Amino acid sequence: MLCSEGKHFCAGADLGAGGGFDEDRATAAERLYRAAARLFTVRTPMIAAVQGSAVGGGLGLACAADFRVADPASRFVANFALLGFHQGFGLSVTLPEIVGQQAAADMLYTGRRIGGEEAHRIGLADRLAEPGTQCEVAVAWARTIAAAAPLAVASIRATLRAGLADRVRAALEHELAEQARLWATEDSAEGVAASLERRTPVFRGH
Repeated sequence: MLCSEGKHFCAGADLGAGGGFDEDRATAAERLYRAAARLFTVRTPMIAAVQGSAVGGGLGLACAADFRVADPASRFVANFALLGFHQGFGLSVTLPEIVGQQAAADMLYTGRRIGGEEAHRIGLADRLAEPGTQCEVAVAWARTIAAAAPLAVASIRATLRAGLADRVRAALEHELAEQARLWATEDSAEGVAASLERRTPVFRGH
């Protein structure tokens, strides 16, 4: 299970104070995404119990799991375009595979929030739990999977996810390059500033 304590599953990077990184953003992103790539080599099925928000890289983390459990108050946000840069965490591969190309494009182009009910409708959330019961539902689901023949489950999963880790690694390289390029733009500086100031960004294509 992938779960967290507190109000949110993962609200993404802290954009203040240089993103909360001890190194430059590109180096920190590369280190994070190298670690993220290892998630896709895990052989055990994963279920993400998503409470509150899964934003940016947090959405990427949720999408690394085999399944996602949400409740109506859960929020899934691919807010990269509103911050002026390219998506990361392998979302170029995982999000279209989960919700389809068109729904993924909508989420990525607009950066709009997807609530729990819509997430369930489009397949981003596989189960919609009663408010606050995501972890209980995820644990019960995990126990059901664990009760099946482990060698068979591992074999089935390997077939269904064949080549996924390699495709994610290739996508991560492209995502990192595009992020580094776009972080140097005026639009990215404006997007981050607007987010911190809680205002609507004004982009000029520079």
